[in-house]
Amino acid sequence: MPVKNRFAELLPEITEWRQDFHAHPEILFETHRTAARVADLLDQFGCDEVATGIGRTGVVGVIRGKRDTSGKVIGLRADMDALPIEETTGLDYASKTPGAMHACGHDGHTAMLLGAAKYLAETRNFDGTVVVIFQPAEEGGGGGREMCADGMMDRWGIQEVYGMHNWPGRPLGSFAIRPGAFFAATDNFEITIEGRGGHAAKPHDTIDSTVVASHVVLALQTIASRNVDPVHQIVVSVTSFETSSKAFNVIAQRVHLKGTVRTLDNGVRALAEKRLHKLVEATAEAHGAVATINYMKGYPVMINHEEQTEFAAEVARKVSGACDEAPLIMGGEDFAYMLEERPGAYILVGNGDTAMVHHPAYNFSDEAIPAGCSWWAEIVETRMPAA
Repeated sequence: MPVKNRFAELLPEITEWRQDFHAHPEILFETHRTAARVADLLDQFGCDEVATGIGRTGVVGVIRGKRDTSGKVIGLRADMDALPIEETTGLDYASKTPGAMHACGHDGHTAMLLGAAKYLAETRNFDGTVVVIFQPAEEGGGGGREMCADGMMDRWGIQEVYGMHNWPGRPLGSFAIRPGAFFAATDNFEITIEGRGGHAAKPHDTIDSTVVASHVVLALQTIASRNVDPVHQIVVSVTSFETSSKAFNVIAQRVHLKGTVRTLDNGVRALAEKRLHKLVEATAEAHGAVATINYMKGYPVMINHEEQTEFAAEVARKVSGACDEAPLIMGGEDFAYMLEERPGAYILVGNGDTAMVHHPAYNFSDEAIPAGCSWWAEIVETRMPAA
């Protein structure tokens, strides 16, 4: 793999950073220790500017090239937050924080971008400016949205932005990308079905909220099977079904449902929301119950820009010799907010044969570090050549 030799030399140091982050996971915007460590390292690297508190707990570092005649400014983004999962890896550097772990590899993303930042600050072999972005709260908190709302793009004049995610099951250090819609919009819903509770032996005197809610769950499956064109992707999942009674002989007064809707097209997204409301309300009414719906818009569809995607793939081919077409992914990614603000692209780097992300046995592979660091560095040096 033709990665940069410097990253082979830096691998033990970058690995040490990564494993330290892994041992001290922080959730959502509570990335105080991580952000402080990142800011301290960026200062040690000699970055021209280091700013903290962007989007609450985000960190931004600025590195200027040997020349700045191009006027180009490129942003590189890594996420810092962990997940509320109890780790089961048994590693020496396993999470020391009960109920939290780096189960998605953000520790690896942060360490790889730090490695690239150290190299770029040492060499400055480019014509322009690099802005390294360390983001909190990717896992459901919208940290990318918060950093953009804080004026990050305009404050540092970012013109393009690039991100990366490790991917278990892909060969170690290999790359995959696709233009256009890539990661799904992630909307959530809560539904309360209010019936009339009573004795389980006298169902005729009740409005059985459990039966009504069961019909609602089945009806929601028709959004994908009967309302959306089969060539479009959609997932509607009810993930929680909780009645107000735990007794054997009581028909519950109410049922509370939770779930998620994943789409890759804004028209389908709007249709799904409209159909969910109609199906739930009509099903409840047909049974004499009342439905209350809370539909919560989440991350938008993450859309890679065509020209930047081809460039990112070209760089990946320089680093690893190939770049595959990535599949559509129904998971969400709040890098979407940054790609709404500026053109750019998001790429997958192989994590090898490991547990899948969001699993308590997952661990980022440190052997992927040189490839990831090299890709970020090559993005800069290829896009903004020094001569």
